[in-house]
Formats: sequence, structure tokens, C-alpha cells
Amino acid sequence: MADPNYYSMYKGMYVPKLIYFPEGLKYWEEFTFRPDDVIVVTFPKSGTNWALELVPLVLSGGEHSKEPTWERSFAMGHRTALYMDLDAQPSPRMFVTHFRYDAMPESFYRVKPKVINVMRNPKDVLISTFHYHKITEFHPTPDSLTGLQHKFLEGHIAFGSWFDHVKSWLNAEDKSHVLYLTYEEMAQDLPQVVRRVGEFFEKRPDDEAVEKIADMCCFESMKKNNTRKNLMKKDRTNCSGTPKLPVFDHFTFYRKGITGDWRNHLSEEQAQHFDSVYEEKMKDVDFKFNWD
Repeated sequence: MADPNYYSMYKGMYVPKLIYFPEGLKYWEEFTFRPDDVIVVTFPKSGTNWALELVPLVLSGGEHSKEPTWERSFAMGHRTALYMDLDAQPSPRMFVTHFRYDAMPESFYRVKPKVINVMRNPKDVLISTFHYHKITEFHPTPDSLTGLQHKFLEGHIAFGSWFDHVKSWLNAEDKSHVLYLTYEEMAQDLPQVVRRVGEFFEKRPDDEAVEKIADMCCFESMKKNNTRKNLMKKDRTNCSGTPKLPVFDHFTFYRKGITGDWRNHLSEEQAQHFDSVYEEKMKDVDFKFNWD
């Protein structure tokens, strides 16, 4: 099982205790979406911030916001929503979540807001998770990559099984309001992804706008625009004594932004074991991934 010192169980998923509070989760269960809301859905370390950078640029026609990526969206399940008036936020509102399809609020299935679902080669997700957990305070520091791989394949990490998460969204009852992307296609042909996102939102940016958006969404541009060295704060209380959420140092967040990095970390034996589990768990999935 996942470390109970760091995680609690919510709808069959492990969620970090320092971020997901019962009152916040309850708030989101009763939340009502709008039809023009946009939700970026990922398993952790699958290109979340990349999608959060790209989608608003497509919607705005390439106008860049001065706010960093993570301040332009509302994270589902987070307690911070209790102190915001989300009903007063202008449309289209941007949300982000690591929840499985079956763990979404009731209104999601009824209202059917737009969803951008980004998936990534799970072996690269594993490697990114390994490095990420070593620099955060809301995940346990992994003892070894081998140990984390076992937990990853068994689903004993934050948000549970990668396989369950990906399959839940691929098997969504209504896919008409879901756009499926992969981290790999974003890395291989970002302008084409910009066009696909534009078509999904019926925006259809011209060639000049596509190139502009793709340039602003390249890894180095995002790292430059979104990193702040002074964001790591140890004090979690505000003036009223209410605990704050942990604030992450985004300077260390953007690591490489490449595909296939797993080859630099996994042994042949580890990779073969991973592949055998993958083949068994994904044998009934007909979605064509372009893992490299």
C-alpha cells in the first residue's frame, strides 16, 4: 500500500494529505461545472503544466498571460477553492485534475465540459515521478528506483494505478467532449497539436498564430516564464492561523522535457518487467499510443 503518512484514500485513489483535505474534496463533489469550462486531465507527471500553458494560448489566440501556469487554473480537490468565488470567475474557467473518470463530480457527467486528456509513456512517467518525489515534501522520498517501480506498477502511489487512470478516460461513456493527446506527439509535432486543440475549441488559429503558440510552449520558453526560485516557503500558516498548502519551488519543477528518458535509468531487466505488466494490463486497449 502507499505510505499512510503521506496519503489518504479517496474514491479508490491515494491523494496527498498535505494538499487534499476532506473539506476541499467535499466542496468539489458538490461543484457545478459550466458547459464552456475546460478541464486538463492527466496522471501526474504526464505533461500537466505543458497542457495548462498551451490551452489558454489557443483560446486567447496567442496572447500570453503574465500569471504563471499554475495560477491560471483551479485544481480540483484542493481546499483552496473554499476561499475563492469560482462562480464569479469569467468563462471559460480552466480546471486541472489527476482524478480518474469515475471519480469526477456528478455535474461533470451531466454538463459535459471540455476535457483535454494528456497521456505519457508510463516508463517516462515513472522516471519523472522518481525525480519529482525527491524534491517535494508532500510525497515520500523513494528509497530506490526499483522500489518505486514496484509501487508504480501495483498502483501504490499518488492517484493510484496509471493503468486504471488511463483506461478510465479512454473508456469514458461520452468521448465527444474529450480530446486525447499524448506527451510524445506534443514533443514531436507541437504545431500540429496546437491545430488539433484549436479545432477542438473551434478556434482554428492561422499558421502565424500556430507558430507563435508553439514557440511560446516549447520547453525552454515555459521554463523561463514559469520558474521562481523564491517560492519554497516553510511557513504554512496565514494571518488567521489557517494552514496553507505547501508551496512548491517551480525552478526545480521543469527538469528535461524530453521523451524516452527511461532508457537512461531503467536496466534491461526493469524495462522488460515493466513491459510485461504493461502488455497484460493494456491488452484490451485499442487506442494507438505512439510511445517511443
